[in-house]
Amino acid sequence: MRFALLICLSFANYHNPERMGFGALRVINDDFVTGGQGFGKHSHRDMEIISIPLSGKLGHGDNIGNNGIIETGEIQVMSAGTGITHSEMNGDDTEAVKFLQIWVIPNKGGVAPRYQQVRMDEDAKHNAFNQVLSPNPNDAGVWIHQNAWFHIGSFDKGVTETYDLKDANNGVYVLVLEGQVTINGSTLDTRDGLGIWDTKSFTMDADEDARVLLMEVPMQ
Repeated sequence: MRFALLICLSFANYHNPERMGFGALRVINDDFVTGGQGFGKHSHRDMEIISIPLSGKLGHGDNIGNNGIIETGEIQVMSAGTGITHSEMNGDDTEAVKFLQIWVIPNKGGVAPRYQQVRMDEDAKHNAFNQVLSPNPNDAGVWIHQNAWFHIGSFDKGVTETYDLKDANNGVYVLVLEGQVTINGSTLDTRDGLGIWDTKSFTMDADEDARVLLMEVPMQ
């Protein structure tokens, strides 16, 4: 098993040549947008873009006919493919919205742009990793053009949970959304990240009540 503590990946004005991504995982952007504000129209190509609201509401609009609100407890994905133009605005005039936007490099280029949004918290099990993204349109959660799986779990202090990789050639980027956990002797606090590869599984101990996002992606 190989692992590395990664606090942040390069993005926008932050640039670290040693942290330009983790396998197919290119960007993890931790956004905070005040009421009534947001990001105007901008374009993307050949990228799988996943948005996960952590609190508040996120407004979305794009040039392929999608307009609406993504609420906390939902997950959204856009396959930019041949090109998509969209905007992201706070869906509330007063309450701030906090959300993750994650970019994954696809396994094929030039696909037709697509959009998908699903609720992910209604059937979520406590003290377990719940799948919210996969490569399979018929599987749980949203799907993307990549051999990748995302899981989210909320854990009570003292719980131990093992994650088995779906593909032994993949790696897993662990992001602690809240709380504190320990993996392989490495203690991770809120917003710490840990990259794990060359293993079939790993075990996590919840040192405090914690919420954790796992992003399993190809390493090459």
